[in-house]
Amino acid sequence: MSRSTRVIWDDALTSYDFGPSHPLAPVRVELTMALARELGVLDKVELTGCAPATEDELATVHGRDYIEAVKRVSASGVPDLSVGLGTTDNPAFKGVHEASALIAGASLAAARAVWRGEAEHAVNVAGGLHHAMPSAASGFCVYNDPALAIAWLLAQGAGKVAYVDVDVHHGDGVQTIFYDDPRVLTISLHESPRTLFPGTGFPQETGADGSAVNVALPAGCGDAGWLRAFHAVVPPLLREFQPEVLVTQQGCDSHALDPLANLMLSLDGQRAAYAALHRLAHETAGGRWIAVGGGGYEIVQVVPRAWTHLIAEAAGHPIDPATPTGEQWRRLVRERTGETPPLTMSDGRRPEFSDLSGGYDPADPIDRAIIATRNAVFPLHGLDPMP
Repeated sequence: MSRSTRVIWDDALTSYDFGPSHPLAPVRVELTMALARELGVLDKVELTGCAPATEDELATVHGRDYIEAVKRVSASGVPDLSVGLGTTDNPAFKGVHEASALIAGASLAAARAVWRGEAEHAVNVAGGLHHAMPSAASGFCVYNDPALAIAWLLAQGAGKVAYVDVDVHHGDGVQTIFYDDPRVLTISLHESPRTLFPGTGFPQETGADGSAVNVALPAGCGDAGWLRAFHAVVPPLLREFQPEVLVTQQGCDSHALDPLANLMLSLDGQRAAYAALHRLAHETAGGRWIAVGGGGYEIVQVVPRAWTHLIAEAAGHPIDPATPTGEQWRRLVRERTGETPPLTMSDGRRPEFSDLSGGYDPADPIDRAIIATRNAVFPLHGLDPMP
């Protein structure tokens, strides 16, 4: 399906490091790239480096006072709680500006490659820092790299950009930055804000004439319910919106093993979502697809396998779920984490779901979440909210 895929990587991307006890452990992306290399996935893509985002580039979505504050913290390591640096979620560390700007630069490099036609798809697994706000760090995120990529695309003349966020946490920073911009359609599928950070992402948050879409799923939702919700909301809206570029945030913390959230997806269900987004990129955005990482805190069993599947899907060479992970990678896992690595690229699930063609069940909390979203935004796009 794909003609060319570029993966943006630099070993220095692992310098985005809040410390040994922080959930956002940089070893998760190190292990991802090592697994993708061992399974031959990186042989199917163009692997390129990146430069840090400049201050002018960062200022397209962040205030210059905020950037200066991050630079001061970066030089001194001294917290500045006025901009959210020095909290438990966002500890201050020397070099935080440089590390954050490099991640932002990687997503900008992905956007440039796709917009200029150098690659059809581009992936930055180190990115996806979707909680960063214009003037504050939030939720492990300092600079909002997906928002920077979108802003860059708009500045180049893109008339419509769609952003689909499948992280278990609401993509609040990206929504905030583009909330009143009808050129950007943001769609976020996440655990209900009643039970999970950041406490936003209700269906009633609809932006400029339906430009913000939120599917708030109940805790405990698994593969079948999540995929039912995805297919009931995302494809109809993308087909109607017809973006020039599709940007996706691929947080894999919706997995049942993730320690910070309460959804129950399997690796196989997540893989089905990657395939669906790939198809939608070709169907609705001329194949132009930029995928970034995001959350994911089960750093051995989930993140490396999930994002290796993502890269393989983007490359047009999906991995057979029965594929062994490889002994060299397993040794690396034991050396770097002391944990027991998974043996294959699957959780052994066969995710299936039913669509809304047979109607919906008002007693089912997942169906209630789906209908709440469709009622809130479908009419604003000229779509019938009822199945």
